[in-house]
Amino acid sequence: MKADRRKLELAMARACMNADDLHKTAEMPRPTVNNVIVGKNVRTATMGRIAKALGVDVLDIMKSEEQ
Repeated sequence: MKADRRKLELAMARACMNADDLHKTAEMPRPTVNNVIVGKNVRTATMGRIAKALGVDVLDIMKSEEQ
């Protein structure tokens, strides 16, 4: 599962978070958050924790199939 970088950065901006804030709020290692931000394939649970930390649905930050 991959995040859409633009959608993720918008969600982070709405939540007034940078990558450091996100890794602390999501309680996961900073390199994992970096992998999500750059669009690497990550586990479903990781995307879920990121979405929960941002207060959005996982579909709001996920890369769509056709991208």
